[in-house]
Amino acid sequence: MQFQDIPNQLVLKDVLRQSVQRGHVAHAQLFRGAEGSAALALALAYAQYLNCEERPLGALDSCGHCPACLKTSKLAHPDLNFILPTTTTKAVPKDATSAKFMGEWRTFLAEGPYQGFNDWMQHIGAENKQGSISKEEAGQLLKLVSLKAFEARFKIVLLWLPELMHPAAANAVLKLLEEPPPATVFLLVSHEPERLLPTILSRVQPVVVRPFSEDDLTTYLTTHYHVPEVKARQVAQLAEGNLGAAIAGRDQSADHDYAEFFIKWMRKCFSAKMVDLLSLADEFQKMGRENQKEQLSFSLGLLRKVLLFGLDPALVPHLPAQEQQFVQGFSRFVTLRNADQLSEELNTAHYHIERNANPRMVFVDASLRLGQQLRRA
Repeated sequence: MQFQDIPNQLVLKDVLRQSVQRGHVAHAQLFRGAEGSAALALALAYAQYLNCEERPLGALDSCGHCPACLKTSKLAHPDLNFILPTTTTKAVPKDATSAKFMGEWRTFLAEGPYQGFNDWMQHIGAENKQGSISKEEAGQLLKLVSLKAFEARFKIVLLWLPELMHPAAANAVLKLLEEPPPATVFLLVSHEPERLLPTILSRVQPVVVRPFSEDDLTTYLTTHYHVPEVKARQVAQLAEGNLGAAIAGRDQSADHDYAEFFIKWMRKCFSAKMVDLLSLADEFQKMGRENQKEQLSFSLGLLRKVLLFGLDPALVPHLPAQEQQFVQGFSRFVTLRNADQLSEELNTAHYHIERNANPRMVFVDASLRLGQQLRRA
């Protein structure tokens, strides 16, 4: 993994590069970012940059072709070590330590470093078991760091989701952070750092990873997966900064244009013609439950854009052409006076659809309530 493979995150990449170039590499760093963010990808790119053997002074990235880079990119470098949440499976019926899942971990990351914990559990065949970094991992970790680096400048230990550590493992990590072994760098990648021991948090240098922007996700989908821009932007809006979710959802609901449906829906809500609303309710019911939930989530996001546009058009600088005219006109009917109520109606509809309520009834009820709020603007 190289920095150039990761969308945007330009400022953070520069901070990480500068720390290496100036020789200020902290022995323990916490990459904290939501699921689907660039946290794991940045940690992997940073590890490769740290041990690159042919990196020129001031280089913006690892060379990508030296022996160290090739081994690191394949997750096969002897000085790059991983501690992961695991559980017993059919393939590993006991002593489920990270070392026994390295083959699965390599194939998992080959699919992309933006997946989440549930994706990993499914990948290793955990079924309904809860994964964790077990107490057995503590002994393995202590043995691991007692050895000197085999061939690289730094021995790197990457802990993915340390918030899932058993107390014994957490205490072992804390001891190592208090008395760090020489030439060893710990990279902790966490989705929920607030669950870590305060004593661990106090001993790591934080690296705050922001979610991807809607433009980042849109560009990534159009460039890497050739998703049409209109569809890519809709998927990006639904993903809410989660690149893993955007990639997973790129092929879903290809026949549904959420923006077009929302525009049509709001116009019919405002006119309050029951015949039209009932006809649209039938269309909504035919979507299927997952598409219905996505339609409501998308509608909530577009409603937010409408409100922001009404407050200041500069707050919504990148509107797709098909949405621009509608958002501009509709912003007169979505104001601070009714925005909370409109959002609440959409959230309530989503809640009921999730719980298997009749989609047609939910849609008609929500439409009538939304229409009332729109006409009060």
